[in-house]
Amino acid sequence: MKILLTGGTGYIAQRLLPVLLDKGHQVICCVRDRKRFNSEKYGSGSVSVVEADFLKHGTLSDIPIDIDVAYYLIHSMSTSTGDFGEMEELSAINFRDAVQKTKTRQVIYLSGIVNEAKLSKHLSSRLNVEKILASGSYALTTLRAGIIIGSGSASFEIIRDLVEKLPVMIAPRWLKTPTQPIAVRNVIDYLTGVLLNEQTWNNSYDIGGPDIMNYKEMLLRFAKVRGLRRRIGIVPVMTPKLSSYWLYFITSTSYSLAQNLVDSMKVEVICRKNNLNELLGITPVSYEEAIWEAFERIVLNQVPSSWKDAMTSDVLDKGISRYAEVPVHGCYFDIREQQIGDPEKVLERVWAIGGATGWYYGDWLWRIRGFTDKLLGGVGLRRGRKNQNEISAGEALDFWRVLIADRKEKRLLLFAEMKLPGEAWLEFRIDDKNILHQTATFRPLGLLGRLYWYSVLPFHGFIFRGMLREIAKN
Repeated sequence: MKILLTGGTGYIAQRLLPVLLDKGHQVICCVRDRKRFNSEKYGSGSVSVVEADFLKHGTLSDIPIDIDVAYYLIHSMSTSTGDFGEMEELSAINFRDAVQKTKTRQVIYLSGIVNEAKLSKHLSSRLNVEKILASGSYALTTLRAGIIIGSGSASFEIIRDLVEKLPVMIAPRWLKTPTQPIAVRNVIDYLTGVLLNEQTWNNSYDIGGPDIMNYKEMLLRFAKVRGLRRRIGIVPVMTPKLSSYWLYFITSTSYSLAQNLVDSMKVEVICRKNNLNELLGITPVSYEEAIWEAFERIVLNQVPSSWKDAMTSDVLDKGISRYAEVPVHGCYFDIREQQIGDPEKVLERVWAIGGATGWYYGDWLWRIRGFTDKLLGGVGLRRGRKNQNEISAGEALDFWRVLIADRKEKRLLLFAEMKLPGEAWLEFRIDDKNILHQTATFRPLGLLGRLYWYSVLPFHGFIFRGMLREIAKN
């Protein structure tokens, strides 16, 4: 079967793709930037990549005609530029029009539970997208999910940040809102189960786990699984804006995503009864079991996808390819080199940089820089990395984005997503003479950018010299 998978670099798509390939399907992945999609890790001739931006109708001409099923997994809630509702509407219209020109028999859409008269902006947008997709000439199957629990999911990581960092929480009143979380494994079960299942055509289904609880109970039950004692107090006067800042500074989420999450968390998200479990033979796992499964992935260093990889800074919205060529003119540089004895050992250190490993030297200064970035509205250091040993182009690495990760060429190139008066790159490369090259490049924006470079120059000398020494040591 030939399947079109949109949102190919997104959290759910990266989980769904290997399952579809294991079932013998041929999958065409739609991505905005093919440089962010690592097709090599799937090791299959059954996956191909089409570069398409559904916000731009003119980029959709390469979508094959002979498609059987299309998955619509495109969301824009984390964007910090423009109106995400308008973006999602335009994307859905362009998708519908493009797919109608193919032989697609079924479209499968993963949406959010919409069972209240007064919906958040996020859920209203999801419902609007569903209506647009339903007007197509194919059969539509909509799966409506609430909180998704799995390693690397936004909800799981936010809950984890709150529980593991705060022994005592003074929390907003939306923690009393009932919800029905679902394990990411079950989301994939449903997405594959309805595939060309004609009994599900032109129907929508709420999908969730067996447990109904409020957000406070979710936090406390998470703490119990982790063996932690936590106390939570509810404050009725915390405003939505203050709640958003509360999430933004304590967790790794962006402020724009925090705003939309707070808006949605005021809405009750409970599944309406349907016969989908019986129809597909699925038994949803409990909330606690979903947490255990998530940590099993984390402990084994086998997190297949992370919501942080799908979220990029405004600078990279046009794709990472345009930044893979490091500029020379009008830039400042910190260039350091050192002879090394064991290139493979050094390369392992380079490939493990950031996240739990840290930056090898002056980590306290990196943490201060990350906190400062948060104060300025940036991503900060809390994003970490999803895998401590492997890394691919397009992935998030603390407040950097990986542009090139080529082990054969022994080269790692990072682009800064922190708030800066300019653009910054950090590159590690080992040449044929076993010399480690470490280069920091900064392209300033106006006078402020130049003042910034000279103000941090003493710290660069301290940090970059020590970092190179620690990475290169025998």
